[in-house]
Amino acid sequence: MSAFFIAIIAAFFGSAIGVPLLLGLIRALGFYTIVNEGRCHVYVLFGKVAAVIDEPGIHFLWFKLGLKAPIVNWAGRCYVVDMRLDQQYLRSQPVNSEEGAPMGIGIWYEMYISDPVAFIFKNADPRGSLAANVSNATVRCLSNMPLQEMLETRHTMSQTVRQDVSPKSNEWGYRLGSVYIRKVHFRDTGMIKQIEEKVVNRLRQVTSAIKQDGANQVSIITSTAERQAAIEFAKAAAMRPSIVGAALKEISRDPAVLRAVFDIREAQNIIDGEARITLVPENSGILAPLLAAAPPRAPDKPATAAASA
Repeated sequence: MSAFFIAIIAAFFGSAIGVPLLLGLIRALGFYTIVNEGRCHVYVLFGKVAAVIDEPGIHFLWFKLGLKAPIVNWAGRCYVVDMRLDQQYLRSQPVNSEEGAPMGIGIWYEMYISDPVAFIFKNADPRGSLAANVSNATVRCLSNMPLQEMLETRHTMSQTVRQDVSPKSNEWGYRLGSVYIRKVHFRDTGMIKQIEEKVVNRLRQVTSAIKQDGANQVSIITSTAERQAAIEFAKAAAMRPSIVGAALKEISRDPAVLRAVFDIREAQNIIDGEARITLVPENSGILAPLLAAAPPRAPDKPATAAASA
């Protein structure tokens, strides 16, 4: 039973420690190598490129390097190059429009390594050189453009920059991918403030014009309604005498009814006029002339006026 446990422990330590040590020793001797996805291994021995492996997977170096395989990891060097797509954004590249306006252009571009050997040996800083190349091409190709085209034709500007940069970048093994002008803006603060003021004034003018147009429309509608109402009231006023005359004509056929109507209208007018009425008996003698000769009496003040006084 103890031998069984000793065998298990020995197998465990052998698989956990011995196998990695054995595989590491084999890889150090150049027997095989593992290339990850999107990577490229460039083996250099005595200043010369011995092999370039860009296919992902396990590769046996004895079949690719021959007798150089045991010493390439000791006397040579292995460059691991990232072949995946990369991108960069250059902010506010200074250009001038045809009208002399100072503009800034933000350009976004993609790049990837097309030739690992040229990427390693032909340029010490290919990424920085490509950024400088793109920046110079942007300033060179997009300067002195009309301001309207600079603000509207971003796709054409992107194609122009890409066509100018691509031939130069290929020499370094760094190929340019998509190029896109993401932002075009003004760089002069004073000009930006002037444009903002013009936009604000224009908005105010448009707002005032809209309000004035609305007021004019309301005035037209109101005047039209008042005119139509005046016409209808005038028609009604013209028809009133005819209606009243027809009614009086109908009433005048009976003298008693006509007299009663006029008596009622006279009493109604006296009541509406708020006149002071003094009733005198029929056989009053000299009282009636005296009352007629007396000066008129001032009307009583309202209770509210007397209270306030």
